[in-house]
Amino acid sequence: MLVVNRFEVTDGAEAQFDEDARQALTALSRCRGFLRGRCGASVDQPEQRVLVTEWETVGAYRRALSAFDVKMYATPLLARAIPETSAFEVTLSAEGEDIAEYSRDRADGHGLRERESAVNDPERS
Repeated sequence: MLVVNRFEVTDGAEAQFDEDARQALTALSRCRGFLRGRCGASVDQPEQRVLVTEWETVGAYRRALSAFDVKMYATPLLARAIPETSAFEVTLSAEGEDIAEYSRDRADGHGLRERESAVNDPERS
């Protein structure tokens, strides 16, 4: 599972953001199911930042969000993220030239908007 949080960091707030991201990654990295995490700045728009974490499962990520240190150090940072979709299932991965394909772990119909559900389910049309 990938979690991608994007941020807009105003001039003069970079050092504080970097420290907050360091504390957030430290707290998240101590949680069961955490695989890796990275924080980066856009090459083209330096005010744009990203925090990407990888987790064994969606459950591991959701459980991590309830950990005390995560609530103290990561949640305040994550609350400042640009409001957009942030959690993604991994469907393809590459290690060198080897490509692995993964099946979706989501139940049919779960998470779909009403319009999409009606289109894909003839009984709801």
